[in-house]
Amino acid sequence: MKKLTKGFTLIELLVVIAIIGILSSVVLASLNTARNKGADAAVKSNLANARAQAELFYDANGNSYDATTAATDVCNTAGSAVGGIKGVYAQIQAGANAVGAGAVLTDTLQTASTAVCNSSAVGWAASVPLKVGGFYCVDSTGAAKTEVVANVLGAAIVACI
Repeated sequence: MKKLTKGFTLIELLVVIAIIGILSSVVLASLNTARNKGADAAVKSNLANARAQAELFYDANGNSYDATTAATDVCNTAGSAVGGIKGVYAQIQAGANAVGAGAVLTDTLQTASTAVCNSSAVGWAASVPLKVGGFYCVDSTGAAKTEVVANVLGAAIVACI
């Protein structure tokens, strides 16, 4: 008399493992896309806050975004106006950190992986690269838009193009 044993065959186990592998790869791909979109949302949020902070700075600095010393420049790391109103560097740096762009450069030409903030007495602009491609740019005129061109902000450019 034959003795039957119950269990799964090797083929059945391999098929189940293959299905689980395919499903997990689909989930991980979707998760990575969501993570990139979240980082880009952080950039946009931080730059929106920078715009409000720049207006406070402008009012406290005698209706100017710039002055004779770098310490009163709205984009400078230590920028501050009368009453201790800070510039926008911290918000732009937070946006750059969200996408791994590193330190924010001031009054310089933007490259594909740098965040830039430029200012003059009458205006300022900041641009940070996005994870999904392009750059997010805000300026003192109220513009806030995604740009797809490289070198969005050249040296001393104080408006989004």
